[in-house]
Amino acid sequence: MAFLIRLIVLALIIYLFYRLIRYIVDPKRKLDAALESGTYYFLDDVKNVQKNFFIALRGVLFEGEKYLGTTKNSFEVVTIFVWVEKPDQLQGFTKEDFHFLEKEILMNYPEARINWKNPIERLMKQDEGS
Repeated sequence: MAFLIRLIVLALIIYLFYRLIRYIVDPKRKLDAALESGTYYFLDDVKNVQKNFFIALRGVLFEGEKYLGTTKNSFEVVTIFVWVEKPDQLQGFTKEDFHFLEKEILMNYPEARINWKNPIERLMKQDEGS
């Protein structure tokens, strides 16, 4: 009986340790922490085109949708749409912030063309002189 109790306690300790490690390395928790602290974090499953990616920057959550297409030699992500759910949080953002985001996205998807949704699209078109 004492052996069984020790085994159960040991199994419980191992399980709690496992859950703690899973909590610490959870990417969703890191994204939430970056949103709260106002830092940068890029959450993406590069191998799964069907999953959207999320970017936290200065307390704002950006979401990107990836579309697969053809390049000269292979199938790659060729189009990405990026938007923000709460546009009112964009106050204080500049074109340089969005250029930074573009560079970060293109590091993972160099063949992609990035399309911003309004109101970011209007700001970026002003950059082109349109």
